[in-house]
Amino acid sequence: MIRKNTLLVVIILCSSVMVFGQAERKYIRQGNKEYKGEKFDESEILYRRALEKDNESFTGEFNLGDALYKQEKYEDAASNFKKLAENEEDPVKLSHLYHNLGNSLLQSQKLEESIEAYKNALRQNPMDDETRHNLAFAQNMLQQEQEQEQEQEDQDQDQDQDQDQDQDQNQNQDQDQDQDQDQQDQQDQQQQQISREDAERMLQALQQDEQKLQEKLQKEKARAARVSVLKDW
Repeated sequence: MIRKNTLLVVIILCSSVMVFGQAERKYIRQGNKEYKGEKFDESEILYRRALEKDNESFTGEFNLGDALYKQEKYEDAASNFKKLAENEEDPVKLSHLYHNLGNSLLQSQKLEESIEAYKNALRQNPMDDETRHNLAFAQNMLQQEQEQEQEQEDQDQDQDQDQDQDQDQNQNQDQDQDQDQDQQDQQDQQQQQISREDAERMLQALQQDEQKLQEKLQKEKARAARVSVLKDW
């Protein structure tokens, strides 16, 4: 009785595995069909359904990464390929995984990481010309980026130096202007002093003239008085 029950459990388990395996393969086939028709969003859904049936399906995970890449979900695709590569030992599969990982990272502008991924792909398959081409392309892009950054740094330094020179020139101009202003103030002060002295001299001269005039008038009055007295009727 116990043996029969055990046999029944084994048969049920095997049947379940076969059913799940068939469902997983069915969704993968449907996903591949949508992928070839460039309906990448639909293929993504189907590959995910396949993984729900078998979450260890290499084909399901790999194809899902491709579908994500085609939808320009590069970071998600990179995460997918990287996760697969960490648990894979087969050199052929690893070379494909690292190649696709490199492409995803390259599209995400993560150049240094993409270069490392391409190198890992070539370590698994040194004869892969496409990977070598992509590696050279990524290295060239990184070099251009570094040269542009260096050029920008040089321009920033030149600009800072020019600003410092302009500040020095402005300070010198300000100092010159201050000196000119001081000289002008001194000249104005001297002119004011000269003008005051001239005014005082003129005032003294006028006072002297006024005094002379008063004295003259007094003399004339005195003379007129004498004449008047003499000629009084």
